[in-house]
Amino acid sequence: MNLSELLTPQAVIASLKVNSKKQVLQELSKKASELTGQPERAIFEVLTERERLGTTGVGHGIAIPHGKLAALDRLYGVFARLETPVDFDAIDEQPVDLVFLLLAPETAGADHLKALARVSRLLRDRASCDKLRGTDSADAVYALLTESAASHAA
Repeated sequence: MNLSELLTPQAVIASLKVNSKKQVLQELSKKASELTGQPERAIFEVLTERERLGTTGVGHGIAIPHGKLAALDRLYGVFARLETPVDFDAIDEQPVDLVFLLLAPETAGADHLKALARVSRLLRDRASCDKLRGTDSADAVYALLTESAASHAA
C-alpha cells in the first residue's frame, strides 16, 4: 500500500497553528470532513474515543490518530506539521509536531492495520521526519510523504 493511495495533496497541512491535542484533533477532523464528506463531529468523536483507549502519540514527536467510520468507502489520510509542538500524552512524554490521521471504513480490517504499519514505518525514519520538519510547503511535504513511502516499501 502506497501513501499516495491514502493521501492527496489537499490532505496535507504544512503549518498548522494549534495549542492542544484537542485542537489538533478538531482541525484534522475538519480537514477530514472536507475530504470524506463525513460529518466533522462524527470524525472528532471517533478520534477522541480512540484516544481514551490509549494515546496515539507514538514518540519522537509523532502521533498517528486513527479510527473507523461505517460510512467511508475507502481509507483516508490527513497529514499535519504543527507550527509549535503540543502535548499529546505521547508514550515518551515528548510534545508532538508531526501528525498523520488515518480513517478507515469499519470493514477495512487488515487494510487498516497495513496502512497503520506503513505510516508508522515511514515516520520511524528519522531522516524522513527531519525533512518533513524542515519544510513549510504543502507540496514538498506531500512529495516527501509519497516518495519516502515508495522507497520504504516492504
